[in-house]
Amino acid sequence: MKAAIMQPYFFPYIGYFQLIAAADLFIVYDNIKYTKKGWINRNRMLQDGKDKLFSLPLRKGSDFLDVRDRFLAADFDRGKLLATLRAAYARAPYFSQAFPLIERCIGFEGSNLFDYLCHALTNTCAFLGIETEIRISSQIDIDHTLTSQNKVLALCEAVGADSYVNAIGGVELYSKQDFSNKGIALQFIRTRPFEYAQFGGEFIPMLSIIDVLMFNSRETIRQNLLNNYDLI
Repeated sequence: MKAAIMQPYFFPYIGYFQLIAAADLFIVYDNIKYTKKGWINRNRMLQDGKDKLFSLPLRKGSDFLDVRDRFLAADFDRGKLLATLRAAYARAPYFSQAFPLIERCIGFEGSNLFDYLCHALTNTCAFLGIETEIRISSQIDIDHTLTSQNKVLALCEAVGADSYVNAIGGVELYSKQDFSNKGIALQFIRTRPFEYAQFGGEFIPMLSIIDVLMFNSRETIRQNLLNNYDLI
């Protein structure tokens, strides 16, 4: 059984969904430290031919809190964020197909950051036909004081994984020998370069999955883009 483990992100880029699709089991971290200026609560969209950040405002909290202990700001205006995305993508060819999903995810009433992100993640996977089982890290019986590679190995052993696939950025973080010693094969997923039309301008890669959904049919994403990677 092939497992993958990642922290949650807000409408992440397509490589994140390729990772989920490549695994039999995807474990999403809830008991991991929230990191500022990362991609947990923000991402990039296309606006007027340029990339622009959009984000979820958070309630003030300690820098040492886990993702599951952070909350959306009380004044988070879901309607304003939806209006911004509508204005940016209303002319996109698959706007009418994708926007109801975006509305459902952004309109989610929960205030807990992890619940909000997980709701968007599972709904987007369902929309794309990704059937990988998703589990939450804290609900798996391991020593949760472990960190980094040791925690990943413990999670893999706890769920009976014989293979672990990680994003390509983890090449320097994990040892294939250490995984092999535990009877677990270690692979990395690398997204192949690809382009699609974005209102006729110069292509801007690695934007939020929202951008992919707006310019590509669900069938194209399922049949071509989700499989557009190499395992190394």
